[in-house]
Amino acid sequence: MDATPQRPWTRSYAPGVPATVADPPGSLVDLLTDAARRFGPRVALDFYGATTSYAELTGQVARAAEALRRLGVGPGDRVALVLPNCPQHVVAFYAVLRLGAVVVEHNPLYTAQELAHQLTDHGARVAIVWDKVAPLVTGRGAVREVVAVDLTGALPPLKRWALRLPLPKVRAARAAMTAPAPGAHSWSALVAAAPPLPADHPAPAVDDVALLQYTGGTTGVPKGAVLTHRNLRANAAQGRAWVPGLRDGEETVYAVLPLFHAYGLTLCLTFAVGIGATLVLFPRFDLDQVLDAVRRRPPTFLPAVPPIYQRLATAARERGVDLTSIRYAISGAMALPPDTVQLWESVTGGLLVEGYGMTETSPITLGNPVAAGRRPGTVGVPFPSTEVRIVDPEEPTRDRTPGEAGELLVRGPQVFSGYWNRPEETAKVLLPGGWLRTGDIVTMDPDGFVTVVDRIKELIITGGFNVYPSEVEEVLRRVPGVRDAAAVGLPGTDGEEVVAAVVLDPGVGADPESVRTSCRQHLAGYKVPRRVVVVDDLPRSQIGKVLRREVRDRLLAER
Repeated sequence: MDATPQRPWTRSYAPGVPATVADPPGSLVDLLTDAARRFGPRVALDFYGATTSYAELTGQVARAAEALRRLGVGPGDRVALVLPNCPQHVVAFYAVLRLGAVVVEHNPLYTAQELAHQLTDHGARVAIVWDKVAPLVTGRGAVREVVAVDLTGALPPLKRWALRLPLPKVRAARAAMTAPAPGAHSWSALVAAAPPLPADHPAPAVDDVALLQYTGGTTGVPKGAVLTHRNLRANAAQGRAWVPGLRDGEETVYAVLPLFHAYGLTLCLTFAVGIGATLVLFPRFDLDQVLDAVRRRPPTFLPAVPPIYQRLATAARERGVDLTSIRYAISGAMALPPDTVQLWESVTGGLLVEGYGMTETSPITLGNPVAAGRRPGTVGVPFPSTEVRIVDPEEPTRDRTPGEAGELLVRGPQVFSGYWNRPEETAKVLLPGGWLRTGDIVTMDPDGFVTVVDRIKELIITGGFNVYPSEVEEVLRRVPGVRDAAAVGLPGTDGEEVVAAVVLDPGVGADPESVRTSCRQHLAGYKVPRRVVVVDDLPRSQIGKVLRREVRDRLLAER
């Protein structure tokens, strides 16, 4: 199990990318401190034009840390963040870490039930929340202190003034950003009243826990992945090494991904800070707002997901907006269509490459080289200091032969230490020697490029044959009139049967049987959907990934 594998992929690295990265010299707090030392006057945050320098950011973090200390937050305590992208989110994240406490990120669009489960699980006593969702958090789990954040407080003065105008449209815009939070502390008042945390207050160590990030993992049961300062800082360093053309202190990164998601957190909260970038924050992805920001502060680096690249490039071309400042773009979370790559690169002149990761790996483990040698359709090669193996999913001690599909195992400094208070779940995925079972079936070519075939848990077994949903979905999306599709397995007479949910283009009235007929031209008989169900839309995660489990649950309920 512990034999060091060969690393053929390093010869596929872009020029200047090292095979390994150095161990992190300190915690994430040190990452911010170093950025402020090197780039103090530089704009760290831009929120609708309101700016915060790195020097100002560290000052705000120090005062926020003292305010939280006065609420009783200490080393090892969990603090829940339930916030969209905003300057207060960045300050709160680093303030919690400065105290040696643990950040727990939550989606502010979750229901009360979803939040209650996670709050009960991790036991945070203090929650820093968007004021609009404060009622969903108050009194849940072990929470005793709720600190409410008013997003309008971070807007430029003119925009804050405009939101006070007695106009219906303005009132609606204000209501979308803020709401009263009775019984909660005011974030702005707490921070304004606090002096800076004393400089000699104990700081976290590199191996202390920094973050609990909830994920369905490989089993679908929400649980908190335990990530240390070392894990997160190592992944930020790996990302920096992966793009040697970056210029520290000169880049502008757009935070269109939610910071509460592992992908957005690392690329925007740690990677961007590590290179002294200006982070332009968007509470949610809004095409018009992003294009307006491009005119004001052009981006140079954009982490996003395929639908965002498609929409941005199409709109920019139609409206004559210049995106050529974006030299590098990194796509993740779902397959990146080659036609999206072609469109994006023709509009920007920059590179768009795909990567791969999961919450348990901070999150990135593989990436396409940021160079001409990238291979669209693959998720790239292992990051520096990252090892991979491809094994028999039924017997993970047995390696597959080269080119044969199997489960991907990864090992590296970014791999988590386990699930919060779930030793049995941890034992299922963390193998001896530090190998993490990803639950993904992949193939690897001789140059180390990995192609994801599908997830083990979403594999459909029908008549004794394995059917990979992504293969079926790819064929379905090529059927004229089908805009999107999800393939799942439902109980049938012979194990499972393949069932497809399809979204049609507007005005198209495709016959489900004709869709099945089209599939028969490209799929073996047992892979052709037994049923095709037309739906208005498909359930998606916050970053746009189709949630096959929810599709399956809906189809079962309708049955």
